[in-house]
Amino acid sequence: MILIADSGASKTDWRVINDKGEIGQHRGIGFNPNYQTAAEMVSELQDDFLLDLRADIDIIYYYGAGCTSSKNRQQVENALGSLFKHADINIDHDLMAAARATCGSESGIACILGTGSNSCDYDGEVIIAKRPAPGYILGDEGSGAYIGRKFLADFIHEEMPKKVREKVLNTFQLDNETIIENVYQRPFPGRYMASFCRFITENKSDPYCYMLYYDAFQKFFKKHVMKYDDYKKKPVNFVGSIAFYNSDILRSAAYDADIKVNIIIEGPIAGLTLYHQSKL
Repeated sequence: MILIADSGASKTDWRVINDKGEIGQHRGIGFNPNYQTAAEMVSELQDDFLLDLRADIDIIYYYGAGCTSSKNRQQVENALGSLFKHADINIDHDLMAAARATCGSESGIACILGTGSNSCDYDGEVIIAKRPAPGYILGDEGSGAYIGRKFLADFIHEEMPKKVREKVLNTFQLDNETIIENVYQRPFPGRYMASFCRFITENKSDPYCYMLYYDAFQKFFKKHVMKYDDYKKKPVNFVGSIAFYNSDILRSAAYDADIKVNIIIEGPIAGLTLYHQSKL
């Protein structure tokens, strides 16, 4: 049996393909070795869906945030190996997942706009170029964490429109102390900041909320897409909830930047399943 995982900071999508070609699916908690120890990951892997499969899995294809370095890949492999002791484990990063899911065997630029952000230039087989992805403090332009950080900073400094601020107060009972605690004292601050994007999306008819996305997407294009060779001639594909649920704003921003947006999908797991099925 084959187990496929697409893991981001907020969630992990799992697919299992049995010997008859039947597919099972599950959604669990997200993992990121930049912010979690192997022991913490092992603890989170104690999920009934995975525990029921541990004796039957022969091959694992795991694509995850934070899996760029060999150290982090080894950490994830060790965590999975503690549960799936007899499986052949293959670890790759979320950029390869985005590229394979959206580009398949064709060339193109693959981008991630979810809790975090990233991008790469893909030739149909391998990633030939990518931009730095220094995380939510030094980067993550266009991501949920980036947009949520700007939103919360505007709330703290009272620089968002009064109408929006009143709705925020009514919806979240938010105050500055709660924000500071969640951003600086609790785990996964990027996930916390990104959590406000649902509210921003629900209110994107308001010019302030709309421009939070539009400006962030333009920043992403400048930091990422526009730095690839011949970017105007290549299809640009997107994976992630921020891109998917705000595709109207993303396409508008891309049009204004003379960028050709091709596919926008919420997550790569379906495309990855097809990709690995084709290799059987």
